[in-house]
Amino acid sequence: MPPVVPPFLIGLIVAPLAKRVLKPLMRGVVTTSVGLVMEVRKAAQEAGENIHDLAVEVAAEMVAAQIASDDQGPTEGAASNAEKDEARTPKIRATVGAAKA
Repeated sequence: MPPVVPPFLIGLIVAPLAKRVLKPLMRGVVTTSVGLVMEVRKAAQEAGENIHDLAVEVAAEMVAAQIASDDQGPTEGAASNAEKDEARTPKIRATVGAAKA
């Protein structure tokens, strides 16, 4: 029968060896993870900027189309256009005010 070695003696021998091997390995894993997170964050920020730019372009096109349709000549009376503008203005102001608050 082989001699019985108590588990704590094995732990005393293996712990320093594991520390020498696992510490650089864990440092590499953490470094890689942090680098990966930074790259994902950068990619997400760029995607958000692209979406914002696209939204601004679409809004500008819609405003330009609306101005062009207004310049072609009013199909309704001038008074009704003024009423539409007055009815629309408080809604826009309320939205802007709510966004700032």
